[in-house]
Amino acid sequence: MRHRVNPTSTPWHLASTTRDTVGECPVWHVATQALFWVDIEGQRIHRLDWASRQQASWSVPERVGCIAMSTRGTVIAAMESGIFELALTDAPTAQVTRLATVAHPQANMRFNDGRCDAQGRFWAGTMVQDMRLASPAGGIYCFDENGLRGPLLQGYITPNGMAFSPEGNTAYLSDSHPTRLKIWQHSFNGTDGSWGPQVEWVNMAEHPGRPDGAAVDADGCYWICGIDAGQLHQFSPQGELLQSIALPMSKPTKCAFGGPELRHLFVTSLQPAAPTQGFDASLDGALLVLEPGVQGLPEPLFSRFPVR
Repeated sequence: MRHRVNPTSTPWHLASTTRDTVGECPVWHVATQALFWVDIEGQRIHRLDWASRQQASWSVPERVGCIAMSTRGTVIAAMESGIFELALTDAPTAQVTRLATVAHPQANMRFNDGRCDAQGRFWAGTMVQDMRLASPAGGIYCFDENGLRGPLLQGYITPNGMAFSPEGNTAYLSDSHPTRLKIWQHSFNGTDGSWGPQVEWVNMAEHPGRPDGAAVDADGCYWICGIDAGQLHQFSPQGELLQSIALPMSKPTKCAFGGPELRHLFVTSLQPAAPTQGFDASLDGALLVLEPGVQGLPEPLFSRFPVR
């Protein structure tokens, strides 16, 4: 039985001046009061300065799946061939330094979703870029002072939805491929970075949309984009659907809390191959911001650089 909550309408604002091909991985940087996000297919990194509302963009040499801010003020980026450090100085080209190279088990793969844990490690999942192949060659990798390790978890087609509970002892992962549609919980040991067994937490086949990128609020609730359905879902720590928020575009991709008090929620999106009936095609690929009435958590910084 499909369990549905009637989606609510929450006021939103357009935050970006561009439209991304595949907008993803918004990350709020507390120190600079700015939001960073990526356009995977456009091979760009964007920054939105909160005070001025000005947007800047930098090009990168590969598709970039996910990013994290570092204690050095740089961006750590998981791209197609490895992990890179980006210095975003004068636009439009980032200064790129390779930190690690990944040995993909299959051709035509790249990194996808990921983020830092509270201890400053960078976690990122990989996928075969052609989702039509439904290849379970994706895995979860860790980058820290020991370099790039993994895959530590395996068997994913399109790994997504990575997030950590406020206490840091629970990790979330999803697989957004149409044949999977699951969100899992793992116990997580922040001391040594180990993951416990995979436990099914939410079956997204019972809810509108496929599970894409996610964030956790200060109360431990899990917010995830329901891609294809144009909705944003909030689940309690027990996995109960608390609310669904209707969005004006059909393919929201990932959400992140930000703003001066972490009470704004930023949502990236992608451009579908064809306009979707019932949605505003002019907003496909846009970055939106809304105020859902809850507070988020500061995004951890990457701090565990390998010793060269």
